[in-house]
Amino acid sequence: MLALARFNTCGHARVGLIVGKKNVKLAVQRNRFKRLTRESFRLRQEQLPALDVVILARRGVHELDNATLQRQLHGMWKRLQRDASRHSKAATPADTRRDA
Repeated sequence: MLALARFNTCGHARVGLIVGKKNVKLAVQRNRFKRLTRESFRLRQEQLPALDVVILARRGVHELDNATLQRQLHGMWKRLQRDASRHSKAATPADTRRDA
């Protein structure tokens, strides 16, 4: 999965999900990925800075079990938080991009 992030002016983090039929064939699998990603985001939303985050599902993400997907998402939120704090110290906010 790929995470794209950009600072926003809303004052809180937001998430968007892109899960194409080309990469994840069955609706059940697409919905499971979206449900787990939203829940993971909900649990960590308060710790994230004001970011707009777009999660793009890649091929093979449906083959991951729930525990593995949760671990990858947890690591991705930590990296986004670290990168965002690093970029917020810079003079101009820049886009952050993370592959997981």
